[in-house]
Amino acid sequence: MPSSVQIGPFVLPMALLFMFAALAAASFIGRRAARRVGVDVEPVLFWSLVVGLGVARLAFVLQFSTTYRASPLAVLDIRDGGWQPLAGFAAAWLFAIAWQFKRPVLRKPLLSALLAGTAIWAGGLAAVSLPVEERKLPALAFTSLQGASIDLTQFEGRPTVVNLWATWCPPCVREMPVLHTAQVDNPVVNFVFINQGESAERVGSWLAARNLPLRNVLLDRESQALKAFEQRGLPTTLFFDAKGQLVSTRTGELSAATSAEKLGSID
Repeated sequence: MPSSVQIGPFVLPMALLFMFAALAAASFIGRRAARRVGVDVEPVLFWSLVVGLGVARLAFVLQFSTTYRASPLAVLDIRDGGWQPLAGFAAAWLFAIAWQFKRPVLRKPLLSALLAGTAIWAGGLAAVSLPVEERKLPALAFTSLQGASIDLTQFEGRPTVVNLWATWCPPCVREMPVLHTAQVDNPVVNFVFINQGESAERVGSWLAARNLPLRNVLLDRESQALKAFEQRGLPTTLFFDAKGQLVSTRTGELSAATSAEKLGSID
């Protein structure tokens, strides 16, 4: 299953879509079950969601707290996708269970809603997390800023991070300093930056203006990489192990914390 889906001009992670589907199912089933006993289950479901999301984010922040010390306000920027879903899931369930002890009449509709939402959410995450067989670095050649032809397969043998980006893409611009720091701090990992559709002059001047001396900047004028990796949006970052096997994909902006999390999966 693809990690993201395009809806009009928007590219959304599949995990996020499954979360919305789970919420819709929980709300629908909860309302129907609540009508039979004459109660309103919506407030409890809402606060269970708030607690679950808050704990999921807090658990992630605590796990990677050292990366947030330099920029504490980054904790509030949830665009980086930094969550611990299982912690949030457990917190939401515990909150709802505690609430139903206060009002036993809520027990059946509340549990029906939670079970429905959990089934869809867990099933969706399992589907998205299924390993993709033999999704490896493709034998594609791109031109470096210096004019040399570079084949992606030459990066096999070491963990490799492939970032698909463009200078006109705001989240690409925001995450690039993070990726530059990661490249400097992780010399045993190959970082490959494949620009989509722009000229060497444009890319080179853009990097120079921002003092980003990146290594392995390649030019993909025909967007072959997006097609080869079956991706639809920018930025997309793919994480390969030393055998060249795809381990993880992130569609959207990376923070220092989410970068550290993904790098840990290919060590």
